[in-house]
Amino acid sequence: MVQLSRLRLRIALLVVDNLPPVLPRLALSIVIPVYNGARSIADLVHALENLSIAGGHEIVLVDDGSADHTLAVCYALFDTASVPMTIVSLARNYGEHNAVMAGLRYASGAHVITMDDDLQNPPEEVERLLAFAQRNGKDVVYTYYYRKRHAVWRNLASGLANRVADIVLDKPRGLYLSSFRCLTAFVVREIIRYEGPFPYVDGLILQVTHDMERLLVGHLPRAAGSSNYTMRRLLRLWMNMFVNFSVMPLRISTVTGFALSALGAVGVAMAVGEALLSSPPPGWASLMAALLLLSGVQLLILGIIGEYLGRLYLTANHRPQSVVKEVRCTEPQHPAAHRSPDWLSKRA
Repeated sequence: MVQLSRLRLRIALLVVDNLPPVLPRLALSIVIPVYNGARSIADLVHALENLSIAGGHEIVLVDDGSADHTLAVCYALFDTASVPMTIVSLARNYGEHNAVMAGLRYASGAHVITMDDDLQNPPEEVERLLAFAQRNGKDVVYTYYYRKRHAVWRNLASGLANRVADIVLDKPRGLYLSSFRCLTAFVVREIIRYEGPFPYVDGLILQVTHDMERLLVGHLPRAAGSSNYTMRRLLRLWMNMFVNFSVMPLRISTVTGFALSALGAVGVAMAVGEALLSSPPPGWASLMAALLLLSGVQLLILGIIGEYLGRLYLTANHRPQSVVKEVRCTEPQHPAAHRSPDWLSKRA
């Protein structure tokens, strides 16, 4: 029975890989990860419903295990929606990028715009972003701002992350990695092939294409509540960027090891010379300093290697990227449009 199921899965994979791409049924899909956004999501959805998009648009809301009544608000919006809408409810909180990946799998537009639920990106900018993307024909259009209405510490952390991404991810210089971005269906189809448990959407995009442009847009103060991004979440996001999409930490560890080895060789030569030419006093302080320094560096390098191995272990054991608890959509969607892994498992 197990062998028969595996055979069916292989046949399904072969069939899907040979299917022609499904034509998008709408011009635009707007994917919004929602976490504890009960106070702002209704205003955002109503504004997006009133947009005038040639070719039509849909809204995909992904409730990322909200602790408040966000899901109930989303269902109420679904019942009165004036445009096609999909509600994806995740079983627990997985993080913004995991939620975005879940939403992208249900998007069916020729272009897909991702945005946050906090109304800091004006909804009217969606029309301008889509028109700009359609006009220049780029695979991806990122947005940037003259002034971000975030806390100072978060602006500094975001700026640092973008500068590091220039090196780690081979990001085009001057490109700001914003969560308010527009992707073509081609890019979406490619990045959702990634099924690992630690997605970083911008890293996946940069693996697919460098055909990008940027657009200056407005940025507003948060409409309600406080940011869900904490320093812990930002650190976790940085780890995803460093470890999952780059071997730079391992290379830094190698360079550090060579540098300390060279420094140690110099120290040995100096110690031998001093022993031959003079009678040095016992060097307890210098010995302990060297021991602590080398031990700390060794533990750091072991920690980096352990992080890679731990993530490899979790990936090999098929830790889920996210678990979809329930989906509500106004129209049935073609399951092969983006090669959905959920569809394959059901067919098998």
